[in-house]
Amino acid sequence: MVITIFIRTLILYVLVVLVMRLMGKRQMGELQPFELVITIMISELAAVPMQNTGVPLINGIIPILTLLFLQTLITFGSLKSDFIKRLVCGSPTILIAKGRILEDALRKTQYSLNDLMEQLRIKGFFNIHDIEYAILETDGDISVIPKSQKRYVTPADLGIPTKYEGIPISVIVDGKIKEESLKYANLTLEQVLTEIKKRGVDNIQDVFFACIDPEGNWFVQKKEGKNK
Repeated sequence: MVITIFIRTLILYVLVVLVMRLMGKRQMGELQPFELVITIMISELAAVPMQNTGVPLINGIIPILTLLFLQTLITFGSLKSDFIKRLVCGSPTILIAKGRILEDALRKTQYSLNDLMEQLRIKGFFNIHDIEYAILETDGDISVIPKSQKRYVTPADLGIPTKYEGIPISVIVDGKIKEESLKYANLTLEQVLTEIKKRGVDNIQDVFFACIDPEGNWFVQKKEGKNK
């Protein structure tokens, strides 16, 4: 009995992980309404065969795969048709326009004024006078466009030229070399060893994290939290 439950749980766990992976990389807060519904239904369908061994395992697998097919179909349709996308996901709603709160929009979206003010504070805006537009996106997030005089100053505003920065490349993670990073950064193992030895580390296994930025600067941290 215990072994049966263990095996069924293991199979359903692997299945659900694969299904969620195939559904795409999104955080819970970024799910569209139909994706959230499908996610909840998948969790419920997986729970039934695990809790009740009298229910055939296939009775949980087939509905889960059906929901995966449905989600894929809806997603594909949303990419190809704006009508389907609006029907399933809805459309963004403007809550603030030209510095004025749109009461009708709040009522239609069932969004309270307190919720709006809270989201604006989370975005870093504490004064409604600083906001030109606020848009409620289809995933429930709010995009804020501040007034031109309240936007952060950028180098472009000041006419200051900037150079390309790029992103650092992780070379060693928890004592292991990332081969794909070596190829991407055009590095050899000998070069990596030379760099870590300059910082007092003899073995790659002793490195907790090492990365290189586009300018060729290295960051190397030994295990046990000792910075070098």
